[in-house]
Amino acid sequence: MEDEAEIYDGARAQFPVTFGKQAKPQTPLEAIHNATRRPTQPSSSHSLSKDNKDFPSLSSSSKSWLSSLRNPNPKSRHKNDLNSQNPDPNSATDGGVHGAMGPFRPPEGLNSADDDGGVMVGPPRPPRAFDEAGVDQGVVIGPPRPPGDYFNSADDDEGAMIGPPRPAAVASSDDDEEGDGVMIGPPRPPAGLNPAETDSDDGDSDNEEENQYRIPLSNEIVLKGHSKVVSALAVDHSGSRVLSGSYDYTVRMYDFQGMNSRLQSFRQLEPSEGHQVRTLSWSPTADRFLCVTGSAQAKIYDRDGLTLGEFVKGDMYIRDLKNTKGHISGLTCGEWHPKTKETILTSSEDGSLRLWDVNDFKSQKQVIKPKLARPGRVPVTTCTWDHEGKCIAGGIGDYSIQIWNLKPGWGSRPDIHVEKAHEDDITGLKFSSDGRILLSRSFDGSLKVWDLRQMKKPQKVFEELHNHYAQTNIAFSPDEQLFLTGTSVERESTTGGLLCFFDRAKLELVSRVGISPTCSVVQCAWHPKLNQIFATAGDKSQGGTHILYDPSLSERGALVCVARAPRKKSVDDFEAKPMIHNPHALPLFRDQPSRKRQREKILKDPMKSHKPELPITGPGFGGRVGSTKGSLLTQYLMKQGGLIKETWMEEDPREAILKYADVAAKEPKFIAPAYAQTQPETVFAKSDSEDEEK
Repeated sequence: MEDEAEIYDGARAQFPVTFGKQAKPQTPLEAIHNATRRPTQPSSSHSLSKDNKDFPSLSSSSKSWLSSLRNPNPKSRHKNDLNSQNPDPNSATDGGVHGAMGPFRPPEGLNSADDDGGVMVGPPRPPRAFDEAGVDQGVVIGPPRPPGDYFNSADDDEGAMIGPPRPAAVASSDDDEEGDGVMIGPPRPPAGLNPAETDSDDGDSDNEEENQYRIPLSNEIVLKGHSKVVSALAVDHSGSRVLSGSYDYTVRMYDFQGMNSRLQSFRQLEPSEGHQVRTLSWSPTADRFLCVTGSAQAKIYDRDGLTLGEFVKGDMYIRDLKNTKGHISGLTCGEWHPKTKETILTSSEDGSLRLWDVNDFKSQKQVIKPKLARPGRVPVTTCTWDHEGKCIAGGIGDYSIQIWNLKPGWGSRPDIHVEKAHEDDITGLKFSSDGRILLSRSFDGSLKVWDLRQMKKPQKVFEELHNHYAQTNIAFSPDEQLFLTGTSVERESTTGGLLCFFDRAKLELVSRVGISPTCSVVQCAWHPKLNQIFATAGDKSQGGTHILYDPSLSERGALVCVARAPRKKSVDDFEAKPMIHNPHALPLFRDQPSRKRQREKILKDPMKSHKPELPITGPGFGGRVGSTKGSLLTQYLMKQGGLIKETWMEEDPREAILKYADVAAKEPKFIAPAYAQTQPETVFAKSDSEDEEK
């Protein structure tokens, strides 16, 4: 007879490996994204006349997917399209939503003799086709056929349609161009639709306007951890790591691949003690990053947060900045070269811009002194590279913008100098990738668009964009159709911190997105690979990095970490530290002795365990507390009332001493016994003073 274990193994092999194991409960991905969904709010610049009750703030693809779930029957959707053109309030076919329970029933005319009493089992049956004369043509196989007048007779193949329906002909004003009669893309809505009687409203039109630019706004997560406003932001080119710097002097590093839904940073740095973090910038290869703080020395870290070096500080007593080895005052901005991984750019309050070689921390490559109306030191508030790294722009403290082209033999003289470009300090500059426009942001609450071919005056000025932080920047969308910037919170404002989107071609405001009701938005970025928007916000007591994304438009990044639940703690995670007793160890390695026996020994000692006298609570007496006449008001009143009698205050000192004279003569204690034998009678010294003799 075979062994029972072998029989069991043979029977167990017939079942799958997971048989008998309890599956771990998993949260559906849809529920996870619903938890991070942003509340429905009018994010566009146009006011919404009616709330969109059908969907929250969704993207076009998400909305179409939910619509397909609501209307799985293509014929019912076709009826809805017809009803939307001819709305009838008494019609029951309103998308199959009102009063519909369970799966969709087929239309009333589809039941035949073989139907099961009007009850549908399984999926809905395909509709029956009728020709123009009303003759039943049987069940339709494939997509529905178009109407008879859908195509011209010359193009029809005996009325039969092969493949999907052709796009409808669209009237065009340009008749001389070919292909104008065929519409590419989804069909346009009919011109006579009444918004008040259909499902589309002003909110849908605003969403369509936003979705035209594919702005990922439906969901949001926040990377927390800072105790003050987040003033610096850097996302590496692959989109896997995020750096955030704050006014609390720290830099936090986040890794999307290793982060779970708790959204905690894996490393925290303090580059320069007591100095705010102002700028962070990744190298082109994303293996190192630059950290610029309020100190005069920038630092270079590797990808894991280990310090690689610190640039040298200059001599503050040398007047000519070109002769100093480094910056002599606090840094304001810095950026890595977009193409070359050995070159970085920094600007400082000492009034200079400097180019550095990251392989040599002891000296700089180039010193750039801005052009000034009067000789002196005017701080450089911000700086940036262009897309190719062939041009440098700087915002100067005299409110001017100066641009230098890197060419052989170039010096400090700017190629473009725009005086009084703003009315206050410039906080951010940004070149477009094609090198045609320059964006500038300032403390004066404006954003200006400059044409680099004509810099005498700006192309467009956007006002009322409040700015209270010196690190407020501008960013482009991946296709550069839009550019965006953040706003600061005013003292009596009710809008909060906003993220404003502008159309580059039309030069108009497209959308306003509320980020925080109480915190200002400082830095922003739109990552091209992730298609996610990063916005840093905060105030004097808190700070965080908000990430906006759309599950249907975005990739990786926030989608990876949100769906990853934190690991539950098991019994193995708790480790009890063992006690090792080694009484014969050397004194150097011996553990500290227990204090228990020493305390017990002290308690047995009457002197050491004596309870000290408690301090006097109330009026003092006998010289301990408040023995002087005017120490406390209560004591003074009691003395005046006679409740406390102090006779020594009224006695004559001579009489008080002489009353002990008889006792001292009869029972001497100190001096008299020493002279009792040699000098029984006391002999007093005679005075030599002439005054006493007289």
